[in-house]
Amino acid sequence: MAGLKYMSGFGNEFASEDSRCPGSLPEGQNNPQVCPYGLYAEQLSGSAFTCPRSTNKRSWLYRILPSVRHKPFTPMSCGDLTESWNEVEPDPNQLRWKPFNIPKSSEKKVDFISGLHTVCGAGDSKSRNGIAIHMYTCNTSMIDKCFQNADGDFLIVPQQGETLITTEFGKMMVEPNEICVIQQGMRFSVDVFRETRGYILEVFGAHFELPDLGPIGANGLANPRDFQTPVAWYEDRTVATGYTIVNKYQGKLFSCQQDFSPFNVVAWHGNYTPYKYNLENFMVINCVAFDHPDPSIFTVLTAKSTRPGVAIADFVIFPPRWGVANHTFRPPYYHNLCLQLCCHSHLIFHVLV
Repeated sequence: MAGLKYMSGFGNEFASEDSRCPGSLPEGQNNPQVCPYGLYAEQLSGSAFTCPRSTNKRSWLYRILPSVRHKPFTPMSCGDLTESWNEVEPDPNQLRWKPFNIPKSSEKKVDFISGLHTVCGAGDSKSRNGIAIHMYTCNTSMIDKCFQNADGDFLIVPQQGETLITTEFGKMMVEPNEICVIQQGMRFSVDVFRETRGYILEVFGAHFELPDLGPIGANGLANPRDFQTPVAWYEDRTVATGYTIVNKYQGKLFSCQQDFSPFNVVAWHGNYTPYKYNLENFMVINCVAFDHPDPSIFTVLTAKSTRPGVAIADFVIFPPRWGVANHTFRPPYYHNLCLQLCCHSHLIFHVLV
């Protein structure tokens, strides 16, 4: 989408204000008694207040109306979204699945929320440990509706069709061969322009990080400068017919109504943001002598567990690259993992647990 702007970096301390309201970002303090333009200050925390600085995640948002000014949440149908893993018997066999069919818009209107389908997972959101793998198939935009995941982070991988994602922090256009991460507690809406399909990796209890590089050195794999965070954008819009907030909480869906758009954040600052990344920017590390290195060298993002060196989930891609080696058969050796899932965008990515 022409005109969208982004800020560069991963986990930076960002600051942004909509150019239509210059000076809307308070200076010198986070929560002044009276914010510029009469805005309301809110803090969105992605970690405990007392976390070390290196892991402390929070952003301050300055909005036209408070986010809590809505009617009570009520339960709604979860459709094909679930984390009840005990409903099916375990199967130790290697599994793969065909692409989910995308309903024709002429037959049935399906937006991002109603098009969510859970494929598999482990752990649960209540214990704040585990993952879920979802597919989304949709053919229409979310109209006067947004989604908020109180359970964990969404790593979204479009496979077919562009998606315009509006967040409280600004707008992102995400295309196939790109990924985006919407972190826990952030409200967002998805606009699509044709029949659209993609994958979602959801993690509970951790946020995605860049993997440590070790002896690779200071540069390589996914470089921080290639991650993009949206700039502030707001709409001051009253919705007389009601704006729907859908909240995913402990694996269930709930909805509430309010009479204004939630994307009314005029300015914000902090290090807890949505972001996107173009997978073509990944700097591949590969064998140049013999044997196949472990697939961990293709890790784009990792969600660490409490056990050092062990991740809840790694997002790994196998992009086009030169494969020059001696005495090594081209296909990689069989690798028996705890769990391996493979799906296809323009690149191939694995989720390793």
